[in-house]
Amino acid sequence: MPSIISADLKVEGNIICDGDIQVDGRVEGDVRSRNLTIGEHGAVVGEVAADKVQISGTVEGRISAKTVNLAKSARIIGDIAHDSLSMEAGAYLEGRVSRLDGTPVSKPATTAAPATGGAKPGGGAGGASSSS
Repeated sequence: MPSIISADLKVEGNIICDGDIQVDGRVEGDVRSRNLTIGEHGAVVGEVAADKVQISGTVEGRISAKTVNLAKSARIIGDIAHDSLSMEAGAYLEGRVSRLDGTPVSKPATTAAPATGGAKPGGGAGGASSSS
């Protein structure tokens, strides 16, 4: 059973957990855990570090995890360091993506994968679609 930050809860400060955390509310601080799930209405403003991260909500800060899964509703503003990254069409990412070993995977860019596919019109930073 994960520790749950419910939708009506706002946490100001860092969270460190050896187990699993589910964030459906808002955390303003760094989050470190084994497995982290951020629900569709959940938000973390701070650094995220975990073995596995599943994001359906918002993260404003750096993400470092072996496995990162971005759902179509995910909104990320920050860099991602990973061993494995998956991103559904519609997910929004603004930042750098790199391997945990430091090898860059992509250039800095604003990446949006609209549900309709293709690039976002008028995006000066360049939009791209992601497919598996």
